[in-house]
Amino acid sequence: MAESALTKAVDKKYPGFTYETEGKWKGPFCFIHAADTQFGLIDSWNGVPAAEQRWEKEIVLTRKAILAANKLSPKPRFFVVCGDLVNAFPWELFNDTQVADFKDVFKELDSSIPLICVCGNHDVGNSPTQESLQKYRSNFGDDFYSFWVGGVFFIVLNSQFYKDASQVIEHKQEHDQWLEEQLGFAKQCGTQHVVMFQHIPWFFGNPDESDDYFNIETNMRKQMLTKIKNAGIKYVFAGHYHRNAGGFDEDLEMIVTSAIGQQINNDKDSGMRIVCVASDKITHEYYELDSVPANVTL
Repeated sequence: MAESALTKAVDKKYPGFTYETEGKWKGPFCFIHAADTQFGLIDSWNGVPAAEQRWEKEIVLTRKAILAANKLSPKPRFFVVCGDLVNAFPWELFNDTQVADFKDVFKELDSSIPLICVCGNHDVGNSPTQESLQKYRSNFGDDFYSFWVGGVFFIVLNSQFYKDASQVIEHKQEHDQWLEEQLGFAKQCGTQHVVMFQHIPWFFGNPDESDDYFNIETNMRKQMLTKIKNAGIKYVFAGHYHRNAGGFDEDLEMIVTSAIGQQINNDKDSGMRIVCVASDKITHEYYELDSVPANVTL
């Protein structure tokens, strides 16, 4: 592969997870897929007056998830939270405190398990602005990037650009150009798998479902799914739905993981997903936080 193509493809990347350090397959591994820690939503959802809202409940749940990840054998290669890290929008009263508490709680994650953050609509706003994107980037780093782990190529999107980019058109264009490069690279990089992370799923049941708050608008959805499938991507992980869901579009699997925080009509309690990566396939299972196993078989 030409060095220029590789350099361009990983221009925005998670520190340390480069092709040079992680580009080669060395055997099966696992990682944690979580979503919607959303510090503050439980009180908000249950009608607590804004000035009285707290997020101790989410902190307790997140600590359970972290403790389970720390105990898991084999050790997860990373712990990804697919958006809505906190509930308060960037301009709202509690945002700074919720972000600070999120960071403090995740200091308890084993230092050998990197935390991967994906931005959600509450993290950048339903209609992101220059200011909200900058605040997210200052707090958490890039809102879109790619990285390598164990010979697998991962692409992280800012899905809010597909909902409403009206106030940040130039940023959306930068994202689009970057993604075209990633998808082009994915076609030729010869990796075991290419995996995509985002907050809002393209669909939560099937690719022909009606437009909804919890998915991407049909025309955009169809256009992007075609591009993603053409790049050979077969696994897309998301959150946002606050319940477990997903489905298939031909060979592409859309995996929607319920919240660590507030549930919405879910058949299970707060939890997270353990994802096992083998050379020929990726498998996954959702576990309630009180039922996470100590060991998984790769």
